[in-house]
Amino acid sequence: MIATAMVLLLVLIGLSIPVGAALGVLGLLLDPLFSMLPLTRAIGELAWSSNTEFLLVAIPLFIMLGEILLRAGIAESMYGAMSLWLSWLPGGLMHANIGASTLFAATSGSSVATAATVGTVAIPQIKRYGYNEPLFLGSIAAGGTLGILIPPSINLVIYGVLTNSSVPQLYLAGFIPGFALAALFMLTVIVACVLKPEWGGQRISATWGERFASLKHLLPPLFIFLMVVGSIYAGLATPTEAAALGVLGALGLAASFRRLSLRMLREAVEGTMRATAMIMLIVIAAGFLNFVMAATGLTESLTSSISGLGLSAGWMLLVVVIFYVILGCFMETLSMMIVTIPIVAPIMTALGYDPIWLGIVIVVLVETALITPPVGMNLFVVQSLRKGGSLNAVIVGSLPFVLALFLMVLLLALFPDLALWLPRVMAE
Repeated sequence: MIATAMVLLLVLIGLSIPVGAALGVLGLLLDPLFSMLPLTRAIGELAWSSNTEFLLVAIPLFIMLGEILLRAGIAESMYGAMSLWLSWLPGGLMHANIGASTLFAATSGSSVATAATVGTVAIPQIKRYGYNEPLFLGSIAAGGTLGILIPPSINLVIYGVLTNSSVPQLYLAGFIPGFALAALFMLTVIVACVLKPEWGGQRISATWGERFASLKHLLPPLFIFLMVVGSIYAGLATPTEAAALGVLGALGLAASFRRLSLRMLREAVEGTMRATAMIMLIVIAAGFLNFVMAATGLTESLTSSISGLGLSAGWMLLVVVIFYVILGCFMETLSMMIVTIPIVAPIMTALGYDPIWLGIVIVVLVETALITPPVGMNLFVVQSLRKGGSLNAVIVGSLPFVLALFLMVLLLALFPDLALWLPRVMAE
């Protein structure tokens, strides 16, 4: 059963079938092969139950929040301010890429939206200032991954739903690792540009007056962040309600900048609907696949096979890391989480791992999948923003940042309090 399921999944993905459809088709194929009952009759009930989960309403709201901020021009102003403050470092605007991604990640909750937003503004600067193109593109792709770790995060919401974990606790746990990872990305750029100074492009000079004047452009994302995350921890709103507040705040900012129009709203709604439809198809298809796997005994077989290895907690963590790295080469991140977490989380928590800490580790591993070929979503997003050139340049430029992500996993394994200290302090 396990071998058949893996072969069928790889064949379907190899045929370039969209991941959501591939997961659904795999469930339909496994049903007659291994089940005595017609499990397909449960599709309607499963689709309904998947779509009526209140917490999942936060997904389209966070997507719309990012769409409005992008179309209101807030992201462009934010990038300009970050470039004035960070361009003195070796690597110049590559630090602005990561810094702007960090700020935008703290408002949008989406990795793809973060990479697309920052990339749209940043890519024209490559030739203008003479940067090493692969490394510059890699910094955009890697910076985008912060969108699913730094709160508010769509993927942490999904993890919370799948494991019945507290989303506010997960958000707290993501703060320190998220900003630490941003620092590791910047350190990667510094090391590369110290070793190869010509990669760092021309320095951008700015007076202190210009820098302080630019701080006003950082206030809008800070305002949205405080509105969304602050309302959660003040006990005023659930994550879903906080996302709705964020959308209202973004609309207010767009209006204050005189960017709010029917055309802008239509484009934001269309972008939200496309992204939400894709995500919900994956949720429904993966939910059906998980149901088929459980009903046919595949989930139990996988769990018992892994548990039967008799590995210690440390070795099992290494197995999970390798498992996600390999799977991330073939599957899109959201579908990978939905399919694997119901199997991985019970095994790891039974070994004594904290479910909140595990959620952060899995999200970091999923981030790695975003910039590893051949299915790294951020690689394709950044490539789509270029006017030409090969995807290989984006892949090569992302490799140093993959090493930084692995280092983050190691730090979380050695120092679990990187993720657990803040939730523990806030609970006291």
